[in-house]
Amino acid sequence: MQGSAKGPSGWFDVTTATVYFDHPVHAPFVHSLNIDFLNAEAGPSTRTAVELSSESARQLAEAILKTLDSVPAGLD
Repeated sequence: MQGSAKGPSGWFDVTTATVYFDHPVHAPFVHSLNIDFLNAEAGPSTRTAVELSSESARQLAEAILKTLDSVPAGLD
């Protein structure tokens, strides 16, 4: 994985993204789609987590694909 995320200490390189469906820690759902962004070499202090409802996760996935499909050739 290559990218950046912003955590409590500022921006960090993202080297790992873990996606799983489980009980959320904070979101008010019985289950959620969870995404953890992490720099594995820097340890857990770089972790940024997202907990999404199933509907929100599907909408996000569709929006990501729609956006990527609209990028002109050569910009990606």
